[in-house]
Amino acid sequence: MDILKINAALLSGPGKDWEIQEIELGDPVAGEVQVQLAASGLCHSDHHLRTGVTPVPVWPVLGGHEGAGVVTKIGPGVAGLDVGDHVVLAFIPACGTCPPCSKGMQNLCDLGAGLLAGKSIADGTFRVTQNGDPVLQMCLLGTFAPYVTVNQSSVVKIEKDIPLEKAALLGCGVSTGWGSATAIGGTRAGDTVVVAGTGGIGINAVQGARAAGARFVVAVDPVEFKRTKSLELGATHAYPTMQEALEPVRELTWGRLADVTILCSSEVDGDQIQPALDITGKGGSVVVTALGGGTSNTVKMSLGQLTLLQKRIQGALFGGSSPRTQIPRLLNHYRSGSLELDSLITRTYELDQINEAYDDMLAGRNIRGVITYPAAN
Repeated sequence: MDILKINAALLSGPGKDWEIQEIELGDPVAGEVQVQLAASGLCHSDHHLRTGVTPVPVWPVLGGHEGAGVVTKIGPGVAGLDVGDHVVLAFIPACGTCPPCSKGMQNLCDLGAGLLAGKSIADGTFRVTQNGDPVLQMCLLGTFAPYVTVNQSSVVKIEKDIPLEKAALLGCGVSTGWGSATAIGGTRAGDTVVVAGTGGIGINAVQGARAAGARFVVAVDPVEFKRTKSLELGATHAYPTMQEALEPVRELTWGRLADVTILCSSEVDGDQIQPALDITGKGGSVVVTALGGGTSNTVKMSLGQLTLLQKRIQGALFGGSSPRTQIPRLLNHYRSGSLELDSLITRTYELDQINEAYDDMLAGRNIRGVITYPAAN
């Protein structure tokens, strides 16, 4: 088996900076493909590794879980993919045969249980090593490297007319945000939708709500740049906090409040649930898309509101949509102009600028930063 030596962005432990180091990438085995990446999105979920919010069993970790590129090698038994195909890597693998997949819930595929284990779906070994020692691939992908070897269940073939730099965003942020408004949120024409947190995921919940026909789309974010961007991409109103949004939403809706409230902050905790319920009307839904820390397990809320006003709190993974249907569907929205991808990318970076890129994200200077790999472009 051939070993490809490449540079990649690794984390050696919580609290550390990303470091560019050489790794060894193995060839695909049965059921796997190797992909030369054109781009990788910089998602906040990878920063959760750095803060320790997302625990992992093995260090170092090769980060990155939003990527798009071109298939360069095919392992035995791979179906429906060929060398030269353009693909998006979905951070949720979808086997197509487990009970959730069989029910149309590929976003809850049983293979997802191994997302942070680092071991290959195909044979339980590590496809990435460093000096022979295992390296964990974030979400079994590890797109902070110019090449990846991944299972076919994580690969979605796309048509070649879409720029790969834009398509990379569909592997997580765009699909998750859009689906949170449309699939899980169930936004209908005339609804009022509140989106709290309008970064790389929330901005696409704004776009999804607008496309679904919401009358009012209210963006809530403390960062002025993100509020401005939200208004450009479909929000009708924008406020710094939920408290500041509450009375305007009440006035807009003649006291009925929001039909759907979507929490897309960088990290959710129990204190955010009650304000979301407060701004949500009778029979409405609070969609929790943001990821909470492993120790965040306490929520204080009005059970009276929950029962007597028949409100719902709903979790969302990948926006409640199946990667193999959602990604092609969103590409059609992009073609038709109902989904904006180009202006979501605030800035592109080289791989060795990754710490600067995350500094920009944390400072609120980016909607989405993207690493590009020049050799693939």
